Amino acid sequence: MPHQDDPQPALGQAIYRLRRDAGQTQVQLSEAADIHSTWISRIESGNTNPTWGNVRRIAVGLGVRMSDLAALAEELEQPPS
Repeated sequence: MPHQDDPQPALGQAIYRLRRDAGQTQVQLSEAADIHSTWISRIESGNTNPTWGNVRRIAVGLGVRMSDLAALAEELEQPPS
């Protein structure tokens, strides 16, 4: 199990992809999720892990279900076959 200080880059990559596909900027997502854009940047770059509550708010801001966000992050964690 990862430690709190062990960032999960696949989650950040998933957030980035969904945000990009939605045509949102980091500022737009931060406003929709009520999270400072600096934190969105740190999460997307894999430098920090969001809390569960922030994951929920990001998913809402992206207009996706948390399970879809988690599934994409899990897919991105898998090594290429």
